[in-house]
Amino acid sequence: MSRTRTALLAAMALVAGATGTAFAVDPGSAGIAAVPCTVDYKIQNQWSTGFTAAVTVTNNSAAKSSWSLKWSYAGDQKVTSGWNAKISQSGAAVTAANETYNAQLATGGSVSFGFQGSYSGSNAIPATFTLDGVTCNVDGDPGGPTDPPDPGGPGNRVNNPYEGAKVYVNPEWSANAAAEPGGSRVSNQPTGVWLDRIAAIGGAGGKMGLRDHLDEALRQKGSGELVVQFVIYNLPGRDCSALASNGELKADEIGRYKTDYIDPIKAILADPKYASLRIVTTVEIDSLPNLVTNTGSRPTAVPQCDVMKANGNYVKGVGYALNKLGDVPNVYNYVDAGHHGWIGWDDNFGPTATIMKEAATAEGATVNDVHGFITNTANYSALKENNFTINDTVAGKSVRESKWVDWNRYLDELSYAQAFRSQLVTAGFDSNIGMLIDTSRNGWGGTARPTGPGATTSVDTYVDGGRYDRRFNAGNWCNQSGAGLGERPKAAPAAGIDAYVWMKPPGESDGASKQIPNDEGKGFDRMCDPTYTGNPRNNNNMSGALADAPLSGHWFSAQFRQLMQNAYPPLS
Repeated sequence: MSRTRTALLAAMALVAGATGTAFAVDPGSAGIAAVPCTVDYKIQNQWSTGFTAAVTVTNNSAAKSSWSLKWSYAGDQKVTSGWNAKISQSGAAVTAANETYNAQLATGGSVSFGFQGSYSGSNAIPATFTLDGVTCNVDGDPGGPTDPPDPGGPGNRVNNPYEGAKVYVNPEWSANAAAEPGGSRVSNQPTGVWLDRIAAIGGAGGKMGLRDHLDEALRQKGSGELVVQFVIYNLPGRDCSALASNGELKADEIGRYKTDYIDPIKAILADPKYASLRIVTTVEIDSLPNLVTNTGSRPTAVPQCDVMKANGNYVKGVGYALNKLGDVPNVYNYVDAGHHGWIGWDDNFGPTATIMKEAATAEGATVNDVHGFITNTANYSALKENNFTINDTVAGKSVRESKWVDWNRYLDELSYAQAFRSQLVTAGFDSNIGMLIDTSRNGWGGTARPTGPGATTSVDTYVDGGRYDRRFNAGNWCNQSGAGLGERPKAAPAAGIDAYVWMKPPGESDGASKQIPNDEGKGFDRMCDPTYTGNPRNNNNMSGALADAPLSGHWFSAQFRQLMQNAYPPLS
């Protein structure tokens, strides 16, 4: 006979009230009545002014196509946010109703949700719960942590999630890599999973969805710690200066971004099933820096970027994402911070940190919802240029005067990331923030890699002869010819750096080299055309893109083989 939780009408109520534990006995036993529903209410984390709770409801009655759970608090508890249920509160009375994706509640089935709340004084577990008007019995534990949480949120976040942890290997990317000649040398490397449209949450085009990846992450985790990395990338009017990565949402669809994209992602990430994972999010690459560099009267301005600056939907969208995802105690938000060849100039550096702070305090977010920042996401900037320094002078000219450096303050990603971290702290972010650097395609090895400085004939021969980064211009970003795999992912590689990561999966295209009709919202960008002669954003240089490239995110075999060939450190 199957077993279900039941209640002795009087005796069990006394015992449960004394111990906080309900019994499970066979229904139909003499003197025992079946309980129509049970509620397991547990406080997960508690500090001086707030708490998080997990609630599981089990239905022992007829199957339901929708459900509503109600309870009342004896104290002044207030629910401030929730996940996996629509939660409302009027006075002491709280109602939690189903979301569309968890409305079905079978006989014997359970549903779980969670929330964050505030309180003062005591934080007692509610005495009574009703499911659709029927009283349930209660299992709860009024205890729980009472120490203040770590900085950054209500959970037990660690300072650097990558330290002491494995990182998730996406089996889909791994299979693509292993299928290439020599690909097994890197197919076990961890890469980011891109949620670049609403359909990707459930799984688009036969690919794994968000839950699929999280379930696989649990399998890979075993008994140790594991980080799983997701790229949150679907702002309205996304990436206003790059047509290849324009998304599915129009410039004014901020409401849809919130309800159809961020809310479902949060609901899944907040499932207690995944509480043991360290979930790292890269939040909305490219878009915020565009508001600084590609608007107004600058030569690099793009009309669509002016639209996004005027409507505020980049700032609102990032703020909303940080607020909602930051509510999940085991989520670590890292905001995209461009790269040195974009933000390294004086008139970009400080203003970009300022707009990061603006977004991190919009739509209910706070700086505590930001665990750190990531640079060079899906880009090619060299990690460290060793053959010259920013302070060198050649033939009477500073390195900064060279055509390549072009008065930038930074030569490479490591120096930029460390300096920008300090600027972000100055702008108001926590002094413990960490940086990530995407090293997936910035190795620049192979036979073209310089072994020393260039000739001192001029500052340009000196810089061009010695630089590892072989692009025509640091503004070139699409499927760059000559690029190689960079440093393999590793934790805490340098001061202020939480990890080197492969957030952009090597071998996944940046964009198509010619127009390709598609239903993914991806346009054709001339920067992905190898015949394109450029624009003000790359100082009118050739694009340097590879030919015959597929849509962004699609597998590009020729690129992957080149990346392996030019890897630095070299592949063994």
